[in-house]
Amino acid sequence: MTDIVCELSDCTFRYADAESGAALRNATLRVRAGEVVVLTGRSGCGKTTVTRMLNGLAPEHFAGQLDGRARTADCIAGDTSVNNYVTRVGSVFQNPKTQYFHANSSDELAFPCENVGMEPAQIRARISERLREFDIEHLRDRSIIQLSGGQQQQLAVAAATMLDPRAFVLDEPTGNLDADAIERLRTMLMQLKCAGNTIVIAEHRLAWCAGLADRYVLFDDGQIIGEYSAREFAALPAQQLRDQGLRSRDLSEQQQRIKRIIAQAESAETIENPALLSTKNLVVGYGGRGLLAHITHRRAKNAFAREVPDAELRGGRIIGLMGCNGAGKSTFARTICGLGKPLSGEILLDGKLAKPAKLANNAAMVMQDVNYQLFADSVREEVMLETEMRGGADAADMCSARERCDEILRELDLLEFADRHPMSLSGGQKQRLAIATALMARKQLVVLDEPTSGLDYTHMMQVGELLRRLADRGVCVLVITHDEELAAHFCDRILRFD
Repeated sequence: MTDIVCELSDCTFRYADAESGAALRNATLRVRAGEVVVLTGRSGCGKTTVTRMLNGLAPEHFAGQLDGRARTADCIAGDTSVNNYVTRVGSVFQNPKTQYFHANSSDELAFPCENVGMEPAQIRARISERLREFDIEHLRDRSIIQLSGGQQQQLAVAAATMLDPRAFVLDEPTGNLDADAIERLRTMLMQLKCAGNTIVIAEHRLAWCAGLADRYVLFDDGQIIGEYSAREFAALPAQQLRDQGLRSRDLSEQQQRIKRIIAQAESAETIENPALLSTKNLVVGYGGRGLLAHITHRRAKNAFAREVPDAELRGGRIIGLMGCNGAGKSTFARTICGLGKPLSGEILLDGKLAKPAKLANNAAMVMQDVNYQLFADSVREEVMLETEMRGGADAADMCSARERCDEILRELDLLEFADRHPMSLSGGQKQRLAIATALMARKQLVVLDEPTSGLDYTHMMQVGELLRRLADRGVCVLVITHDEELAAHFCDRILRFD
């Protein structure tokens, strides 16, 4: 019989702090040696819970009640210590920053080997071997915080292979990656597959999985509702996939649409609409300031600078900011929101030179890592936080604000979680909560950094429609995104940083 590396037997899992039932119900799944299996389904469907049981994080780290049996190699979830999983399972998460222990890339690769007592010479040889195998020797001895998102994810995959585990578990590994970085990640996983490794991927974005996946497992509401071979999955009607919250299997149509948006000139009507925000000779970055900052930065350690072509952002438009990881998109966004000073050049708001404090008063930003901007003890309190901090409102105004808060939560399918702690939400739910806080703020400029990262098709479209309603009210919406489906469906203009 074919060797079964990963196995769930009638598994039901309920998180300790959950109030809305089990995250996974009666799941039975077997993954054979050398097989690549994609777990997919709408946000909150249970696929991440499966990955946590396969790598031992649930129920030991993510506390909860597990009924049934979850096995990976010879490790049993709930019985085997997480420490014993590290030689059997390599894990890669959506945000690679959450799994780093060192600031230096080579130290990070060495870390798992040091933990099991490997000799220094053997460790050095293995690091060189992995860097060469994956063609990432340029990442040797680099500061991890200076790497792009795609490079960090490549490093995370390489680190996961250092102890030669039998299986690899990846949870939304492409959520924050550009197209080139996704292709490099796909190449690395194809190498692992060709070497006979078992790979389980929880993923919304399906286009990059074509030719890599052997089987697809579809989840809905905590249950497995379908299993398909790659050929069977490719034959499913596109509308059936959308109804299940799944992303497109082929992005060629969206890519052509994006090219047309980039190429098209602004209409006369748009030009007549005055710019809300414009930039002149702007250089953004960190580590120094002044007219020569963009030159001196190239010589400075832990510094970055980017010259930004003059741009005009107008109200009533959804403007996509696209380009490769590490090109300075997020740094530009933070600067125009007043969260950082420009190295040189000017930012004009309504035609007048604006300092960071002025920009901050007129802009709201949804960060890429939403955990950095969730502070309150409940979802409703999080959305109401800025309103309450401003003060000065009477009881009637506060009642009206709470009604508006609940309406926004309802529109984003979050009202049932209004009394939950924000950190108890799934990744996609946290993204929607951060967007809800921006919608509540009523700012002239709303900037969103990868707002659909971790979102299924249904919620991606929902976010896009909310952005359209914002723009229809005259708000200038700037969306930093690698999500080609979002950009093709909703962006009026697209700027590229390459």
